[in-house]
Amino acid sequence: MLLTLTTTHRPATDLGYLLHKNPGAVRSVDMWFGQAHVFYPEATDERCTAALLLEVDPIGLVRRKGRGAEPVSLEPYVNDRPYAASSFVSVALAKLFGTAMTGRSAERQELADTAIPLEVRIPTLSCRGGDELLRRLFVPLGYEVSATPIPLDEQFPNWGASPYFETRLSTTARVADVLSHCTCCFRSSTTRSTTG
Repeated sequence: MLLTLTTTHRPATDLGYLLHKNPGAVRSVDMWFGQAHVFYPEATDERCTAALLLEVDPIGLVRRKGRGAEPVSLEPYVNDRPYAASSFVSVALAKLFGTAMTGRSAERQELADTAIPLEVRIPTLSCRGGDELLRRLFVPLGYEVSATPIPLDEQFPNWGASPYFETRLSTTARVADVLSHCTCCFRSSTTRSTTG
């Protein structure tokens, strides 16, 4: 599962100060559901992107839930948890960007208090209420929302769209506010994985 946060505010690499994560380093943290990684796929003065990658362990989740007992079928192992944004993103955001969410920055407090152009991209977001619900959640907060339905199967377009959306949220806001909005979104049952 992937979430990216991009800015074009110059110098864009100051995003590292706001997130308290060095653009030249990869940060990995063990979580109860797998591992979370923060890295920067691009970091220039013109554009900087921080990526949060979650590696969810679906087998570990099933075994943890069943307290070590093996399930009698494969059904518990087959779900969207490793691929679609879910409440795990909220947990990872709070763990890895908790200081950034407070709005504090020892080196760049003035920038932390400043609204800058930001874009959040979530390649696979489950939303039972569709793109209309995403707009109702984010447009009043000042976001431009782009939510493209992902087909169930590209080879069979007549099957229709899945409940997943490739989502982009663009705004000019403080980094702390954008992270808080995303955390609340993923806690919400409306955007939770279809499998719970």
